[in-house]
Amino acid sequence: MSDAPVLLILGILFLLGLGADLLGRHTPVPRVTLLIICGLAVGPAGFDLLPPELIRDWFPPLTILALSLIGFLLGHKLSLDELRAHGRVVLGITIGETTGALLLVALTLLLLGVHPVVALLLAGVATATAPAATFDIVSESGIRGAFPDTLLAVVALDDAWALFLFSVMLSVAATLNGDSSISASLVSGLLEIGGSLLLGAGLGIPMAYLTGRVRPGEPTLAEAIGFVLLCGGIATWMDLSPILSAMVMGGVVASLASHHDRPFHAIEGIEWPFLILFFILAGASAHPQALLTVGAITIAYITARCIGSYAGARAGARWAGADPATRKWMGLCLFPQAGVALGMALIASQRFPEFEAYLLPVVLASTIIYELVSPMVTRKALQLAQPA
Repeated sequence: MSDAPVLLILGILFLLGLGADLLGRHTPVPRVTLLIICGLAVGPAGFDLLPPELIRDWFPPLTILALSLIGFLLGHKLSLDELRAHGRVVLGITIGETTGALLLVALTLLLLGVHPVVALLLAGVATATAPAATFDIVSESGIRGAFPDTLLAVVALDDAWALFLFSVMLSVAATLNGDSSISASLVSGLLEIGGSLLLGAGLGIPMAYLTGRVRPGEPTLAEAIGFVLLCGGIATWMDLSPILSAMVMGGVVASLASHHDRPFHAIEGIEWPFLILFFILAGASAHPQALLTVGAITIAYITARCIGSYAGARAGARWAGADPATRKWMGLCLFPQAGVALGMALIASQRFPEFEAYLLPVVLASTIIYELVSPMVTRKALQLAQPA
């Protein structure tokens, strides 16, 4: 493909992002949902205007880049000061919502007669949320305060806890399937989490040292984007979690750096164009036909996950002594699900290829529904949680 079509396509996609941003400010529909709809329209499911190689070659690295950028920004909400202020509430909600989603999805699917291995694997996938979508909804809303700060900390911590629970489900499913060679999944998952934590801390310490010594402006931008790309690249190369590694790096910088706001402001100034491409290509790479292949299981999965997540978040918030608004509305903000869940589904499909026909269609179909509907629920809950 020549340079001209690529530049033309990029220009159109960025202008679509501008339109989604402007429309999202004046309608109840968040710009994330509008961008996903734009992707569906220009992708193979719609008018098929994008070259297949653009979706195939660009979407994977853009996913890693977007998750690394969002992970770093979420790390700002996991500094030592933030954890001292909201740590018990964040931990209670995170454990409550992930455990609630896992248990109710597993129980519901088993009662419907779904194969136990499929039920357990989908229950593990149900623990994941969508950090990128949630972060953008909060950013777009312009709402500030304890509630959105707690929400962002929850979706940040959720990634680590969801990876652990998914690894447990992989191990249990392997045992049920009689494949003892995959029983090491739990160890593999723990190594992924531990390696991601070490990588984030290992890069966060020198970044924190440099942050207060680099001049503001372009030098700070070069430092910030350089470390984020380095973190995402090493994490991908070592089969670690880019978002978890970047999140830990951001938390270390926020806790140790004397001028820790500078790199976060630098990343905030450039992340939106990348997110435009990420969300549009996410919509373009979606497979709406998956909605038709396993409809009943998908509906049961979505319903059970939403109820379990909401009930678990509410119970966790009550245990942690959260305020009434947090107990009532936080669970509704945790419905979005996207890239992390798809990654889990791909791993499960690779390790259990005999169940791929069930796993991928259910997660693909539910992701489309979540990305189209749940951002509107999240934004409304954010508004309702604000003091009168």
